Amino acid sequence: MSQKTTKKDQKPQPNQPMAFGRDNYILLLAGVVILIIGYLLMVGGGTDNLNEFKKEELFSDRRITVAPVTLLIGFGVVLYGIMKKPRE
Repeated sequence: MSQKTTKKDQKPQPNQPMAFGRDNYILLLAGVVILIIGYLLMVGGGTDNLNEFKKEELFSDRRITVAPVTLLIGFGVVLYGIMKKPRE
C-alpha cells in the first residue's frame, strides 16, 4: 500500500529563498533612518507662554519644505526597498 502524504507530514524546505535579500534590508533600514530624520526636522516650535505666538518659528522653511521633502524621500526609499527584486 502506498501512503498518502499530507501537508502535515511534509518537512519544511531549509533552502527556500528569503522574501528579501541583504540589499533590500539595507534599503529598508536607510529609509527608516531618513524617515526618523524627517520627523525630527518637524519637531519644535512650541512655547511656554500661551499668549505668545512665534510665526517665524512655527512656519519656518525647515518645517514647511525640508521636512516633508525628506519624508517623501524616506517613503520612496522604503518603497523601493520593498519592491526591489532580490539578487539570486
